Amino acid sequence: MDSKLRVGNKAHDFRFETPWGDRQSFYEAAEGKPAVLVFLRYLGCPICQNDMANLKREIGLIKGRGAKLFVVLQSSPDTVSSVTSKEDWPFTIITDPRGELFKLYGVEPGGIIKYLHPAGLISAIRATMQGYRHGKFEGHETQLPAVFIVGKDSMIKFAHYGRHLSDIPAPAAVAANI
Repeated sequence: MDSKLRVGNKAHDFRFETPWGDRQSFYEAAEGKPAVLVFLRYLGCPICQNDMANLKREIGLIKGRGAKLFVVLQSSPDTVSSVTSKEDWPFTIITDPRGELFKLYGVEPGGIIKYLHPAGLISAIRATMQGYRHGKFEGHETQLPAVFIVGKDSMIKFAHYGRHLSDIPAPAAVAANI
C-alpha cells in the first residue's frame, strides 16, 4: 500500500510539539495560510543543519508568498532545546522522535544505496567543510527527506519525496510553487 501523499490529497492534520513546549495542531498553527512542511532527519545531521541554515537564510522567499514554514525533525525536544533556542529560527521546528508524522505523510527511510548516494555524500562533505559537525544520532539514519506545500484549503499543492539524503528543493523552488 502506497501511503505517499499526492497533489490534490487533503493534508493530514496532526498535533505536534516544539522543543520549547508549544503544543498545537498543524491546521491551527498554519492560521489559514499556505504552509510548507519540510521533513529532515535530525538536528545532529550536518546535511540537515545546512538545509535548516538555507531555509533560515531564504525564509523571506517563503514568507513573501504568505506561507508559514514548518521543519519536522526526528530529534527529541530535549536534544533540540539543549543546543538552540526558539528565537534562533524564523520557522516552527516540530519534533517527531518516534517518526509518527513521517509515517503519516508517507516519508520513509531509504536503504543503504540511497543512504550512500553520491549526491548525499557530496552534500555531507560540503556541510562538514562549511563547519557543520555531526551531533547526536536520532531516528532512522537512512531517513529520506520530503517537502510538501499545503494550500489554505488544506490540500496538497506540491509534494516532493527525496530520493537520497540531500534531495530537497531549494527554498526558491519551494517558494515558486506556493
